[in-house]
Amino acid sequence: MANEDSPGIVPASSPDAVPTPASAENAIPPSATRDDFQELDTSAYNADQITVLEGLEAVRLRPSMYIGDTGERGLHHLVYEVVDNSIDEALMGYCKNIEVIINFDNSVSVADDGRGIPVDMHPIEGKPACEVALTVLHAGGKFNHNAYKVSGGLHGVGVSCVNALSAWLALRIERDGFEHQIKFERGHTVDPLTVVRPSNRRGTTVTFKPDHEIFSTLDFKWDILANRLRELAFLNAGLRIILKDMRGETPREESFHFMGGLKEFVQHLNQGKSPLHEIIYFQTSRDNVEAEISMQYNDGYTENIYSYTNNINTIEGGTHLTGFQGALTRCINNYIKATPSLKNENAVSGTDVREGLTAVISVKVPDPQFEGQTKTKLGNGEVRGIVDSIVYDTLTTYFEEHPQDARQVIEKALLANRAREAARKARELTRRKTALDGSALPGKLADCSEKDPALSELYIVEGDSAGGSAKQGRNSKNQAILPIRGKLLNVEKARLDKLLNNNEIRSLITAIGCGVESEFDVTKARYHRVVIMTDADVDGSHIRTLLLTFFFRQMKPLIEAGYVYIAKPPLFKVTRRKHEQYVESEDQLDGILLGLGMQDINLRRQNGDVLTGDVASDIVQIVREFIRLSNNLLRYGIDTNVYMQQALELGAFPVAMVTIRENNGAISIFYARDEEHSRTIIADAQQRLMPAAPATDATPPMDATAPAADSNAEGQDATSADEDANQLDTDIVNIIEAKFLRELGERLQRHGFAPCDVFIAGAAPVVEMLQGENATPMATLAELYTRITDIGRQGIYIQRYKGLGEMNPDQLWETTMDPDRRKMLKVTMDDAVEAERMFSLLMGELVEPRREYIEMHADSVKDLDI
Repeated sequence: MANEDSPGIVPASSPDAVPTPASAENAIPPSATRDDFQELDTSAYNADQITVLEGLEAVRLRPSMYIGDTGERGLHHLVYEVVDNSIDEALMGYCKNIEVIINFDNSVSVADDGRGIPVDMHPIEGKPACEVALTVLHAGGKFNHNAYKVSGGLHGVGVSCVNALSAWLALRIERDGFEHQIKFERGHTVDPLTVVRPSNRRGTTVTFKPDHEIFSTLDFKWDILANRLRELAFLNAGLRIILKDMRGETPREESFHFMGGLKEFVQHLNQGKSPLHEIIYFQTSRDNVEAEISMQYNDGYTENIYSYTNNINTIEGGTHLTGFQGALTRCINNYIKATPSLKNENAVSGTDVREGLTAVISVKVPDPQFEGQTKTKLGNGEVRGIVDSIVYDTLTTYFEEHPQDARQVIEKALLANRAREAARKARELTRRKTALDGSALPGKLADCSEKDPALSELYIVEGDSAGGSAKQGRNSKNQAILPIRGKLLNVEKARLDKLLNNNEIRSLITAIGCGVESEFDVTKARYHRVVIMTDADVDGSHIRTLLLTFFFRQMKPLIEAGYVYIAKPPLFKVTRRKHEQYVESEDQLDGILLGLGMQDINLRRQNGDVLTGDVASDIVQIVREFIRLSNNLLRYGIDTNVYMQQALELGAFPVAMVTIRENNGAISIFYARDEEHSRTIIADAQQRLMPAAPATDATPPMDATAPAADSNAEGQDATSADEDANQLDTDIVNIIEAKFLRELGERLQRHGFAPCDVFIAGAAPVVEMLQGENATPMATLAELYTRITDIGRQGIYIQRYKGLGEMNPDQLWETTMDPDRRKMLKVTMDDAVEAERMFSLLMGELVEPRREYIEMHADSVKDLDI
């Protein structure tokens, strides 16, 4: 450490002095003051530049630090964070049911029957505990082991992050005999905690709408959520998780409930495969770490191991996975050494013993150390030794007690060892030669001139016909074309040595340049876009599936790096007179037909005003959306005409339907214009139907900020049986469509129409449709919409493209290969578990599971090519 006489060091007693440079052309004189220094350095870094972000502002400013990204993956991560809280309640034994609902407006509701987030006042923050949990980072009940022994959400930022990144969030808590509610907008409390009504139930319901200012997409995907929730149900035997989707014309629902837990998980993963033995399952605890493992070998060639810590999928593995793999290899090699008939066999490697293995490893760790908030790798060093000893001891005992199963496992590992050596020799054929040895690139490859892989694209096309069109239509600077002849080898049914002897597979491996198996190196990829471009028919779908199977099994890192794409050529070309348009889907085709129908149509109001162009089109589009929303009312059991009549009487579209059971058993239905009206309806019914109860000290005031009574030790509601009998039998259905109907109604009113004009006919026509010299009166706007769509279908020629070879080179470039206009799907690894199962099911050896799958999903086929 320098002393006070050292150059450039100023004593603390000289507040106005500044460091003097040892040597500089424009040295600051020793007599310079702080003001002189600031004149010389206008970019001073001082306390003014230190920004303090309060509350949840940091989350909104840097959302990717907390949820990974702001795309599709981050969007779904919001749901996982909320569900994880319910799962933690299940781990403690308080929650048996979880319900996840994708609402019509792409908001999500997550409800559980756990204890309910506490609603009493926090002793330090001076706010209700539930408000603290949702508005303060690193606030939660998981930082000590009194409330939760193990938990997936140890950072304390989960649900508060969801709140910060949501346009709005509503929290409903049922506990202590009452239902409580609090609302937030972008992390800020807008409606304080209040008691809504008495309730003898318990649990928490979180409903949130992701913020469009944060996320690039707000469209929740059924498959992504279903696969994760199914996974959680497997990991927590006996827990029931229900997923509902209220967005389509018909509500979709699926329940996940597995009493067998991990055993059923492995059974699920091994669908389509032939197991070699019964499932091996064990669950043991050591040093406060609980290890639950289920495993089974099949006659396939790929390893399929999934690891979890506190229900979190550690996709990058960690110490628990390392411990399992090491114990498995050591156990099998020791068994080989101890078997006299196998004493001349070489030791097998870890890759050999894992061929054909399906396993699920789940550990519960009180204080897990994860890498980052997304928690994809476990780092606890002590877990490795614990899992290693548990697995080694258990498998050694199992092999001794089941010698026939052990023999099958050993023989499979030895056979894999021999095949690995054969594959090594075959692999030499796929290696790209150096310039001195001559190019080994496939002769059918039409390479590009660009040498930078980041700018290069490889199109894998089906057959010589499409390959010819693609070669003529491409940009040869950065687009390479590789035609694939016939059906590709199904790599799901072939070992590596057979795979490497296939000409088409060798061409693919050589063209891409990454190698395979242990020599695979994604950094050597010659193209950073590998595009699968096949026909839109059955054969094209089959070839695309075979190619995806190859990439999934042999080049998975290529998918994980985001280098694999699927081209989306158009399905139709619509021609009407001189108007041509390429169409990608049936839904888009319907929209285009509506637009075509409007080309020669104007509208005339009752007062004689004529509406043309964009104004007329906007009205029809509003009506189209109005009809679609109104059709959704049927899912609530609401008749559209009844709802519209209620809207007229209330002066606004009802936001809720309140059902009340009368004392005589009859059902009364009321519609509420807003939440305050809903509470008024219930209060009136309560006064009308329930006798007044005497006031007691145990009755909490309607001010929910006061401390509430705690639940009893068993976690049940404190409400007595007598109080339960006096509960008002009500049900409130929130009509999410009301908000959007109101917005559409306002847009209609700006055009001079009332919302009731869509469905309710008046004494006079609401509008006249002008088509040339003809004027057709329309009783409602819905009738107008129907007539226009009928006109749109007239005089149209629709060409469906089933093969890329049907397109001219310029059409193929324009629709599928031009970077400015094309559309592609990036192949991702959002759910490796379900991908593994489906590849095994659809591409594996067993026919029966595939036939059952086809029969089960036959009704959902959209495009049947006969």
